[in-house]
Amino acid sequence: MDRILQLVMGPWTTYILWLLENEGPLRFGELKARMPRISSKVLTDKLRHLENAGLVHRDYKPTVPPAVSYSLTPRGHELKEVFKGLDIIARRWHAEDQKTP
Repeated sequence: MDRILQLVMGPWTTYILWLLENEGPLRFGELKARMPRISSKVLTDKLRHLENAGLVHRDYKPTVPPAVSYSLTPRGHELKEVFKGLDIIARRWHAEDQKTP
């Protein structure tokens, strides 16, 4: 379990995986637009990390300009239920925090 947590921990990593699970394949610019506070360098590094971990697939098409999109691999899709559970908890905690004066 520690190995999996090390793969998905860190700023932005779980959010990238969550976006790809919920929205399907996205191009770099689409990911960046959904994450305006992340730098292009950090997003590139995170995507490379997730690709090397076997969780994200990078699809390159040699067009002009090149078309690159990112999607989850079957291994990445295995995390769906984990993220679904975390999403439920996050929404509940957010609602609870909104009630607290």
